[in-house]
Amino acid sequence: MIQKMANANRKHVAFFGKRNAGKSSLFNLLLGEDYSLVSKQLGTTTDPVYKAMELVGYGPVRLIDTAGLDDIGELGELRVKKSKEVLQKIDMAIYVLDSSQEVTEEEREEAKRLFQRFHIPYVFVWNKRDMVGEIMEAEWKEKYPEDIYLHIHLTEKRKQLVDCIVKKLELQEQDPPLIGDLLQYGDRVIVVIPIDSEAPKGRLILPQVQLLRECLDYGIKSYVVRDTELPEALQELKKIKLVITDSQIFHRVASMVPPEIPLISFSILFARQKGELQDFLEGIEALKKLKEKEKPRVFIVESCSHTQSHEDIGTVKIPNLLKQKLNPNIEVMFQQGRNLEEDLTEIDLIIHCGSCMLTRKQMLNRIQVVKEQKIPITNYGIVLAYFAGILERSIEILKK
Repeated sequence: MIQKMANANRKHVAFFGKRNAGKSSLFNLLLGEDYSLVSKQLGTTTDPVYKAMELVGYGPVRLIDTAGLDDIGELGELRVKKSKEVLQKIDMAIYVLDSSQEVTEEEREEAKRLFQRFHIPYVFVWNKRDMVGEIMEAEWKEKYPEDIYLHIHLTEKRKQLVDCIVKKLELQEQDPPLIGDLLQYGDRVIVVIPIDSEAPKGRLILPQVQLLRECLDYGIKSYVVRDTELPEALQELKKIKLVITDSQIFHRVASMVPPEIPLISFSILFARQKGELQDFLEGIEALKKLKEKEKPRVFIVESCSHTQSHEDIGTVKIPNLLKQKLNPNIEVMFQQGRNLEEDLTEIDLIIHCGSCMLTRKQMLNRIQVVKEQKIPITNYGIVLAYFAGILERSIEILKK
């Protein structure tokens, strides 16, 4: 039985190309089912289609089928825009070329520019080889020897696709651990999980589950308590190497934990694993400067969509802290779930969530978009640690 895995832990592989190049057919071939609609009609695929699968020889991945990059008209331009937004999400791109149609050097170079912007590994694959002569194909193979020329027979074609994807993905660096490189086998940590109005009844949220699983993988002994039981746990347990807490109770937990015991939040651990911690720390310098601006604009970004309560960190607690402690004239804007907006004109600072629902590549691509526009970015946990006056303490263990 295939076990479920969060999409944030899957490598994302997307099919690109012109309309009717055969992207959807190859997408379905890999899946082994007719998941994406296939038709001779141009522009059949509209919005990107996502499907998780287990890739033999590698493991869990998420495949994405996109609309043709040559789509036209007002609706076609929207489809192309959606396809290009996928670039922020992927770890590998497959550009499908139609052997029966003219393939220009301009088309290839444009595709390369799209992928190179976000440092995406890519491969060109030639489809529909049964519709072209041997002489023409020989010329292509001589000119583009690194391309993949897909077999006519489906079994061989699928094997070629799997092999080229596995090869590209295996060359990529593995995501860094959350705490496995900070502690040693047998070390003890206390994990503080608050039970408030936002805590899902009967289950843990993804960051908590992932951290506890990593403790098991690395042989780190974890003790889970609520903040109300933390003082007693600290008395009962000896040789605690680290306390990990939810960012929203950072200040309260910090007052309970002796200064000699390192303290950190889920959000800061994910900031280090999924993004670039130094970029987020530099964002705090921009945060301080909001005091001096007449009407600064802050963009708060979350990687998932959810309903909010009066205790919500992103839409309630952080905005209140910004206005109370820095500048009452701060204008706060919000985004949930979607790709990061490409046009961030006049934004003074972006405050991003812990990004547990994003892959590391997706978060790095968001940082890339921000850097291109010279806009500082930081993270929920880092901001809350700063306002609690414990930022230096909360990142001390990361400096070792």
